[in-house]
This record gives sequence, structure tokens and C-alpha cells, in this order.
Amino acid sequence: MKRRTFLHYSALLLAGSAMGARSAFGQAKSLTFVSWGGSTQDAQNKAWAVPFTEKTGISVINDGPTDYGKLKAMVESGNVMWDVVDVEGQFAYKLAREGLLEPIDFNIVDRNGLDPRLTFEYGVGSFLSSYVLAYNKQFVTGEPKSWADLFDLEKFPGKRALYKWACMGALEAALLADGVKPEDVYPLDLDRAFRKLDTIKREIVWWGTGAESQQLLPSGEAPLGMFWNGRVYSMQKDGLDTLGISWAQNVPGPDMLVIPKGAPNKAAAMEFIAIASGAKGQADFSNASAYAPTNEGARAMLNEDMIEFMPFSHADQELPMNLEYWSEHTDEIGTRWYAWQAS
Repeated sequence: MKRRTFLHYSALLLAGSAMGARSAFGQAKSLTFVSWGGSTQDAQNKAWAVPFTEKTGISVINDGPTDYGKLKAMVESGNVMWDVVDVEGQFAYKLAREGLLEPIDFNIVDRNGLDPRLTFEYGVGSFLSSYVLAYNKQFVTGEPKSWADLFDLEKFPGKRALYKWACMGALEAALLADGVKPEDVYPLDLDRAFRKLDTIKREIVWWGTGAESQQLLPSGEAPLGMFWNGRVYSMQKDGLDTLGISWAQNVPGPDMLVIPKGAPNKAAAMEFIAIASGAKGQADFSNASAYAPTNEGARAMLNEDMIEFMPFSHADQELPMNLEYWSEHTDEIGTRWYAWQAS
């Protein structure tokens, strides 16, 4: 076969393959991806949305932050506007139990190598973050090393930052600071945790999104607190070299990717999740964010200089994860959490 003829047929085959891939997603022209904004969603867009669009021709609309009440209202009204949503791990299980999610098609999403703790019928791991103790040395005298220091107003006076939503994080930190052994944290002793939180309540500055948290440390508004490790890395990468971090008893905060029931572009959403959870998608995101990948195959693709910033490098200090407990008790804990905040 002449070279020109070969190239002609090759072009036709490639074009046919692309057309086939696109036709498989119906008439979808765009897909809406919902996450937490800021540097995390920027990294997700580059690592996942860009290759998805290159493969399918479908553009990705970024929305957020993730709102569980809004997702539920969309599904119950039959007016779903979101296709793929990044949710906290325990909420993936909770939303599934409430019938609000589409099952994942594992014929499209390759299950091999995915973290089994973050893979089930209705969701797959997005990334694994950890809540760490971080502080700005410009405004903090001394070196906080543990959650006990977060609660020590005498040794480390001033405002401290905490995540305002009811989920894994602050309650666990309070119990650990109060002397509870990691293996005894669950089930949560809520009375004891709230008593400990009472001791610093007047000094708490609440953050609701990762983007908000990234404003508190640099400004000194809350120079000490509990933060997602990737957000701390992002601030360090942006030149804030006065940050200190402690991984002692870090609390895992895994995220998962889900598809709301009735999503308008379900087939395209499956392909988006396949790319996002694949080894390359996970590695590209982790190298940009410092969050740990949820696909074992991504480990070999990580930049060596990034590994020390990722939670799996500090797994020996990590609090054991208990998504099942949280998914079963989220409503009960949330009711008490928000009443306590408002009191």
C-alpha cells in the first residue's frame, strides 16, 4: 500500500473511531461537573475535563461548590442539572441509600486497581485528602504539633480555623486532643467531643470551602487550624513559605465521584468518571494537588518530589477511616452539630 493511501485510510479509521466515541454519548454537547472550587477544581478540570473533551468532543461546564440539599432537590423535582458530582465519602453512601444516585457502569469504569474502600455500586474514589494541623509562623509563636495544641488557648492563643460542615474532621480531632486513642475514636463520644469543642468555641473561625480556607492562613485571620492537606500544599506552592504543618493523627477526608439520579448526560458522565478514576487521570490530578490517588496504578506515575506531600506517605500517623459509621449517623450528628454552632 502506498504511503499516501495508508495515511488516507488511517485518517478515515481515526475519524470513524472518534465519531463512534461521540455517538455513544448521544446528543450531549456539554457535561456539568460539580466540585469544591479553587485550586482543587482547577486541577480536576485540567487532569480530567480537558482529556474528556479531547476524547469525546463534549465540553465540561464547572459548577460548585457541592451542595447536598441542592442535589436532593434536583432529583426529587426531576429537574437535574448536574452530571458528575464530587462528594465527601460518607455522603456518597448516604445519598445512595436515599435513592439519589445512578449506579456506576463498571463495564465503562474500570474497577481494577481502584481503592476498595472508595469503590461501590454508586460511586468511585475521587481523591484521598487528610485534615492536617497547619499554621502560619508569622502569627504563631512556637510549633504546634498535635490536635491537643489546636485546643490549647494558653500556649497558642488566637483564632483557629475549622470546617463548618458536619463530617469527619473536627469531632475526631476534639476526641484525639482529649486523649482518646485512635482505635477508640469510633463510635464517636459526642458528649465528650462537644465538651472539648466548647473550650475553643469563642475562637473558632469557620470555613465552608477549600477556597475560603486558603484565605485564612495567609491573612492571619485564623493563623492556626484544621485544613485539607492539598490546600496547604497549594498555598506553599504559591509562595507562602511561612506555613508549618503537622501530620500527627491526620484525619482522612476521602471524596468520591457520583452521578445524580436522572442526570441528563448519564452516558457521558460514565466516560468522565472512567477518565477521572483511571491511573493517568488520578496521577495527573495528584501531581497537581498533593491529594493521594485512589487508583493503585497511579502511584508509578507520581512525581517523586510530590510524594512527601501526600497522605499515603503519612499513613502510619493516620486515624483509621470509618465511612460506614458516618454514613449511618450523618443526620443525627448534623442535627446536634448545627444546633451547637448556632447556640
